[in-house]
Amino acid sequence: MIGTTAPVIVGWDNIGTVEGGPIKQFVFRWFQPTMLFALIAFWYYAPNSIAKTSTAIGIGIGFKVMLLALEWVNPRYESWSLTWKELVTDLFYVSLGYTVLAMIERYIGSDAVIEAVQHSFDWSKLAWFIGLPLLLQAFLISFIFDFGQYWMHRGMHNWYPLWLPHSVHHYITQFNINKGAVGNPVELFLIGIGIGGFFDFLPRAALLAGAMGLAVGTYQHINVRFNSPRWWRFLFNTTEHHSVHHSQDFEASRSNFAGTYIFIDRMFGTCVDGEAELLGLEGGRRMSIREQMTYPFTEGWKAIKARWGKAGSSEPLVVPAE
Repeated sequence: MIGTTAPVIVGWDNIGTVEGGPIKQFVFRWFQPTMLFALIAFWYYAPNSIAKTSTAIGIGIGFKVMLLALEWVNPRYESWSLTWKELVTDLFYVSLGYTVLAMIERYIGSDAVIEAVQHSFDWSKLAWFIGLPLLLQAFLISFIFDFGQYWMHRGMHNWYPLWLPHSVHHYITQFNINKGAVGNPVELFLIGIGIGGFFDFLPRAALLAGAMGLAVGTYQHINVRFNSPRWWRFLFNTTEHHSVHHSQDFEASRSNFAGTYIFIDRMFGTCVDGEAELLGLEGGRRMSIREQMTYPFTEGWKAIKARWGKAGSSEPLVVPAE
């Protein structure tokens, strides 16, 4: 039963709504769909001179700065308000993602694997794929990647060796714009692996797919209250969905694994509509950066010693007092 070990709101009828006048209500109802369609239109019609990766990076940074401003204008929960300590920690992980992890991904991650596979297979047999409409190509890149992320993420919650690096991300106790970057480097590397790039899509389609992910997936970890249309909540992952996934309630945390398309969770029966304010593991204990870096290895070593020590020892195990 969801909500037995920590408070979780299930269903849309009881969650909070945006308070304020008609202009504020209008802005925070239609902001998300407007930004999605605006980004798709930009990348669809932008001239080749600016339709490139550097432009996408700049738009991504600008979009996140705008959402950070919205966190001050219309926060979802005051308990999630950004502090200097949280900001400095988050920026450390953001810089890690743009430098060290990006380099590792290029040489031994999915980028390297995709490049190797593409050079060992006759991709002309799939040339018909490039003939598909551009928006369909973009959706397929986005969907294929998110479908792979769904199963990777679900596997992290069901297999202990994968749970150890992923668990660090579940120790965050609040949402804000940069919290998606917080986690152990091993987990951040694994969650970025996808198969969308195996297909030789047009570069423009890849940029469009990235825009879809930016305009939907970015909202997962933000502290902003929206009155999202019901069709948006049915199709796409939202802050509400992801807060349930990060809640202190164990059963609730085993839901909403998709990154962009929540209908993937609906397909496999793992979707829970609702929201939660109390986040984190161990009752909301906050980890230091040092512990976040070492936790999977120290806990893994303890598990190995406990398993093999029990199997190889003739001494009775010491049972802690109740």
